[in-house]
Amino acid sequence: MAVSLKKGERVNLTKEDGFVRGMIGLGWDTNRYQGSADFDLDLVIFECNAQKRCINEKYMIFYNNPTLADPEGAIVHSGDNRTGAGDGDDETAKIDLSKVNPEVQSIVIAVTIHEAKANNQNFGLVDNAFVRLVDESGKEVLRYDLGEDFSIQTSVVFAEIYRNGDDWKFRAVGEGYEKELVDLCREYDIDVE
Repeated sequence: MAVSLKKGERVNLTKEDGFVRGMIGLGWDTNRYQGSADFDLDLVIFECNAQKRCINEKYMIFYNNPTLADPEGAIVHSGDNRTGAGDGDDETAKIDLSKVNPEVQSIVIAVTIHEAKANNQNFGLVDNAFVRLVDESGKEVLRYDLGEDFSIQTSVVFAEIYRNGDDWKFRAVGEGYEKELVDLCREYDIDVE
């Protein structure tokens, strides 16, 4: 049975689950549309140093990263899902903690709404948002259901996987921002323009 987390809760992946590799899955449903534009949510992952800054643009994994992966192949994005239609995970990334660059102290897992301001969209129009971790055998290890109303936010940091000594821990974050992808990138010291 997977561990179900609430905002702020943490799990020691190394000691409790022995998690090394598997998949990060994120899902959501839109509860209503504003206008005729598609509702396109995007998974973005920042691999950060001890100062919470992304090491460089190669460690920002998202749909427009040419390789969809970091240089070590520790995190590999599955690609862009532009509609979020269907049940289950809408976007995923494979993860192998044994390959993570030693400089990386935290892996920030976020979701942004593509062209949110132009399309008058926000996370208040999103239901059933979740992030989950699945091990390489396909077993769901943990799950965090957002369950909050982010009525004006256009990006949300869902979770963080971080080093604590020799262990890796997972923290349910659930922090929303009125920022689009470009603005969120600046928060992690990445210039995408």
